[in-house]
Amino acid sequence: MKMVHNIDLKKLAASCAISLGVGALSALASMPGMENYENAVKPPLSPPSWLFPIVWTLLFLLMGVSAHLVYTDRASQSSERVSALWVYGAQLAVNFFWPIIFFNLSAYLLAFFWIALLLTLIIVMTLKFYAINKTAGLLQIPYIIWVSFAAYLTFATFLVNM
Repeated sequence: MKMVHNIDLKKLAASCAISLGVGALSALASMPGMENYENAVKPPLSPPSWLFPIVWTLLFLLMGVSAHLVYTDRASQSSERVSALWVYGAQLAVNFFWPIIFFNLSAYLLAFFWIALLLTLIIVMTLKFYAINKTAGLLQIPYIIWVSFAAYLTFATFLVNM
């Protein structure tokens, strides 16, 4: 594929496909539990259901772009990139399981602790990305904000469904 402004479009597409693939597989795996959530009491500030796939798709795209920027950054040391990408992979894995815990198991308190772990990993990833490529780090700010809001929704869902 063609290079555009030093961006390898093939590698960028692969990076986005990885993050979007994780999100899509997680969504498919958690679909059976959506009825559980539809029947649960919703906390204040719960957004409409149609908003979630839109936001998550955008966030997974931003993750893919950021990971690509870090992966292809040759100004940083290889060990820094590897470390940042390991944290990226870890947060993707934790992200994958959160909807399964929340929707399929309706284990709202466990899901809250799980999303707290996810948020911690996202913050560490963002700091590591920022140290390598400022744009890559800044692109993760919406992810931090959304997962912070999701943590509120998770804990609030636990409280209103006790």
